[in-house]
Amino acid sequence: MATQGILILSLLVLVNIVNGQNFLLLPSSEPTCTPQPLIVNTSCDNTPVSNCSCTTTTQLKRSNFPDGFVFGAGGSAYQFEGGAYIDGKGDSIWDNFTAAYPNKIMDCSNGTVAIDSYHRYKEDVAILKEMGLDAYRFSIAWTRILPNGNRSEPINWIGVQYYNNLIDELLLNGIEPFAVLFHWDLPQALQDKYYGFLHPDIVNDFRDYADLCFRLFGDRVKHWTTLNEPWTYSNYGYMEGSFAPGCCSPWMDQNCSTGDSGQEPYNVTHNLLLAHSAAVKLYRERYQAEQNGTIGITLVTKWFVPYSPLREDQAAANRQLDFTFGWYMDPLTTGQYPESMQSIVGDRLPKFTEEQSRDLIGSFDFIGVNYYTGRYAYDDSKTVYANYSYESDPKTNFTAVRADGQCIGPLDGSSWVYVYPVGLLDLLRHMKTKYNNPRLYITENGIDEVHDNTIPIWEALSDTKRVKYHIEHFCCLQQAIHEGVNVSGYFAWSLLDNFEWTAGYTSHFGLNFVDFKRNRTRYPKVSAGWFKWFLEKENQISQQSISYE
Repeated sequence: MATQGILILSLLVLVNIVNGQNFLLLPSSEPTCTPQPLIVNTSCDNTPVSNCSCTTTTQLKRSNFPDGFVFGAGGSAYQFEGGAYIDGKGDSIWDNFTAAYPNKIMDCSNGTVAIDSYHRYKEDVAILKEMGLDAYRFSIAWTRILPNGNRSEPINWIGVQYYNNLIDELLLNGIEPFAVLFHWDLPQALQDKYYGFLHPDIVNDFRDYADLCFRLFGDRVKHWTTLNEPWTYSNYGYMEGSFAPGCCSPWMDQNCSTGDSGQEPYNVTHNLLLAHSAAVKLYRERYQAEQNGTIGITLVTKWFVPYSPLREDQAAANRQLDFTFGWYMDPLTTGQYPESMQSIVGDRLPKFTEEQSRDLIGSFDFIGVNYYTGRYAYDDSKTVYANYSYESDPKTNFTAVRADGQCIGPLDGSSWVYVYPVGLLDLLRHMKTKYNNPRLYITENGIDEVHDNTIPIWEALSDTKRVKYHIEHFCCLQQAIHEGVNVSGYFAWSLLDNFEWTAGYTSHFGLNFVDFKRNRTRYPKVSAGWFKWFLEKENQISQQSISYE
């Protein structure tokens, strides 16, 4: 029955394809940039997935999730909106980064137009409604409402109106808005003024920006996230230099004109955390009682599995989790960085004042968790490095493939998403036991396909591997809930194919396909139909009852 359902969905999503639109094409590359070759690694294709079983007594169905459990999908401003240089919007660091370093993007593309949600938000909301989703997670572009990032300068009311329109359209269609204040697109003006999150002044400017958003939209937005993945911003923006603003030590990457990979990631994270706590404190003092909303932060991590039973490798896995996830969760719960980081990083790790620690502790109503994949971690404490860097500080290395050829999971998407659903269960258990079981949302989870512009469009829409991925993670999520983990919702990444940062448009995470060559037309993939089927019907699904090939 389930197999027939997926086959029917496959046919339904193909019916509306316009004749002649039978190949997948991407925007032309810029003449000054050479697109990077797309390499698909197949070495782990036959690796079995480490599953959480959906047994006959706990079959996967919506009614087995708690009352009020939210199912949604996500997007972000730079990846979705476009409209980069119109209607008074200011430049962000991603606008400038993609212009200055097109060769750091695989297909030399940018988010200037992206998927044009700035003009097509009603169409995208209609897709959410058609899929039967409860909520939409989106970010606000700081530069669309404050072009120069500072409250001392004029507000861009055209940008404010766009978000009013989006929020109202969501609510009109019965979809709850989950708004993110910062998804990496810092105003370039603040980067130029004082180097952005490297400088303590960013805390006041971020708090003022958050204040404006709470005042303008808080009567309708009841779920606020201050920061999305601060680890990604610090690591890729200031350790590797592969993300905006492109800072790193010159020995790390010759394309980095400035930076210190052993110091700046720690300074940036410190100010990100202080900006978060300042915004939360303001919201709780001025707005929360009247607006009756909640506020939190979204963190990301892989799950790290010891490479071997050796005690050193078990310690290495714990240490890597400290440096990736505890770096943020420990200050939010104890007011201090993890002891392992304090011991290793020493004076390079900033310290919180007593007041800052007090403000950080408990500065969330919920924690968003972004989870995609896992890795094996092994001890690297005997290696001597010539330079300090955040990358080498944990004294750990990690890999998806052990020396014996054992993969942590199949590589069903791009070069980094090895499918490891049990890692989600282990991470949620970790949150329950170490951090006193806070309220959680899975704010991103998904898998991509590497684009292939030679395949027919119907083949691109037949994303049964994505259906399998979500079922496997739903099973682990359901098991965690049965074990008492306090999870309130799940957001798939992403609603639509979009600009995937350094992967450009070569990586498609969407539940819905976007034809970038032909007017960015949206088409539902099989996974979109599956979500609709799962959410609207009392279907029971076991992993053994569906063929995914």
